[in-house]
Amino acid sequence: MLSVADRIREANTLLAPYAVPHQGILGRVYQEPEDETRFPFQRDRDRIIHTQAFRRLKGKTQVFVAGTLDHVRTRLTHTMEVAQISRDIARALSLNEDLAEAIALSHDLGHPPFGHAGEEALDRWMKKHGGSFEHNLQSHRVVTVLAEHSSQFPGLNLNKEILEGILKHRTPHDGENIVSREMVSGPHFTTSRSHDLTTFRPPDLPISPSLEAQLVNLADEIAYTGHDCEDGIRAGLFTQTDIADIPLTAKALKIALPRGTSLRGSLIHILVTDLLKTTESLITDQAVHSLDGVLESPTPLAQFSASLKQELSALRDFLWDRMYLHPNVLKRSRKGQVMIEQLCDQYMIKPNEKVLELQQRTGSALFEAVKDYVAGMTDGYATALADTNLQ
Repeated sequence: MLSVADRIREANTLLAPYAVPHQGILGRVYQEPEDETRFPFQRDRDRIIHTQAFRRLKGKTQVFVAGTLDHVRTRLTHTMEVAQISRDIARALSLNEDLAEAIALSHDLGHPPFGHAGEEALDRWMKKHGGSFEHNLQSHRVVTVLAEHSSQFPGLNLNKEILEGILKHRTPHDGENIVSREMVSGPHFTTSRSHDLTTFRPPDLPISPSLEAQLVNLADEIAYTGHDCEDGIRAGLFTQTDIADIPLTAKALKIALPRGTSLRGSLIHILVTDLLKTTESLITDQAVHSLDGVLESPTPLAQFSASLKQELSALRDFLWDRMYLHPNVLKRSRKGQVMIEQLCDQYMIKPNEKVLELQQRTGSALFEAVKDYVAGMTDGYATALADTNLQ
């Protein structure tokens, strides 16, 4: 059997020159022996999958409160879909599939219960205590501090390419997501010019993340565009007829209906095909022949075409009005926000053993430990605690 080093050398010959090589470049914060059978990013993927934070994604919401409908997506099913799409795109572009998959599997680990409404509530509560909450930073905190893997180091000790992908994750669902130097610090960051992980986009030198990280951003958008349409129809918030006149869904239905296939599948096909063509064109036009060429590009190289961006925007506007702002969705979201803020207030006054253990293990202020504890809850667990403790 070939050694891992030999297999890595062989696998690297199949990668594009601008892909992240299988052995990585940035390394881990804490040195440890390499695995005898798995590539470094495969090892990281496995560490992510076996965390409690990953398992808890099954009880966290996307748009609907987890458990209110049997067939809509949770954070876990969404994450698996993003990972699958990311691998497919990476393979088509001869990029590092293992790295893309690991970033995709970790990108939502920091989301609190009750979706983006929960994030808004936690951010509001944290600001009262002089802090803030941003789910990408919390995902980073999960894998570098909160998750337990070894007594030899905190967190999972993932390769820094994955940490960069987590910090620089951004989709239209997110805000500006500017991760500043003041917001993060510690040994998980390097200050080298080409691989500064402490800023989203430094003003003195625009640096993009790896193409693997860029494509995960778009795979996330592709996944939720497809499943939000499907889930919205299943939940009765709108019908297929309602979206038949929107340019992007009209194209998808034109493909799906004659074949008897799903709207979701056709949407994903359209989006992935456009992404591949546009990205390959940008790589060629900008004469990118190395990883440094990707990292130093002033704009992302993984993109949709201008026309598709417009069509996506029109579909997002529809989904925003008919789904995210639907009275039933807003009602559940507001209820979740109230529960989160009340639970946080309660644990600040009377912290339980888990909060105190988190505070001691991480060396954090009490309000940070409260935030970590509540952010890790599932929708159901937060609801049960609120029902029991907030009578």
